[in-house]
Amino acid sequence: MRTKADTAAIVAALKAEYPDARCGLDHLGPWQLLVAVRLSAQCTDKRVNMVTPALFEAFPTPQAMAAAGLEELEGYIKTCGFHHSKAKDIIACAQKLVNEFDGQVPRDLDTLLTLPGVGRKSANLIMGDIWGEPAIVADTHCIRLSNRMGFIDSDDPVKVEFALKKVVAPEESNDFCHRLVLHGRAVCTARKANCESCCLRTLCRTGKKTLPKPEPSAAAEG
Repeated sequence: MRTKADTAAIVAALKAEYPDARCGLDHLGPWQLLVAVRLSAQCTDKRVNMVTPALFEAFPTPQAMAAAGLEELEGYIKTCGFHHSKAKDIIACAQKLVNEFDGQVPRDLDTLLTLPGVGRKSANLIMGDIWGEPAIVADTHCIRLSNRMGFIDSDDPVKVEFALKKVVAPEESNDFCHRLVLHGRAVCTARKANCESCCLRTLCRTGKKTLPKPEPSAAAEG
């Protein structure tokens, strides 16, 4: 587990390396982000961003999506993978928004979690990016980097989320997670931790293991 001081140094290093931290999913408002994040499950942001312009032109509001036919929606999102289950969730989510929330996306984490297809990762993304609340989005990059850096030894996203909440300053939490995504794609990839080119190598548990060991001094040898 890292201390708050350790974490502040890591946050500062990532902020310097990736000053422009933002969500990789293109969206205009809470409804579009809610749909886009469901489509992003086991799919790249790039692919989702290719699909959503036509999708939101056809279904610009929860009301429009609530009335959509399942096969019709599947046709728009098929290239995102798992299109049947995603289409079912998106239509059910839209219907719940219309029937219970006057077509508005809730501003409360626990209420967001009642929507079909919305888990903690999606709900925290909405809370942080849309409503400006402190939020930890424990996606695959966040989980991998949190383990490598020594915040936790667990692949459980809920445990990772709460471990980071203990040490990351609330006002930094949302952008910190976006920077982990950028760093996880560019440097600390799933295939390899490229510590030699990492801005965190002197701060990270994994990085420190790769640093060259100091040569013993002549006095010590004598």
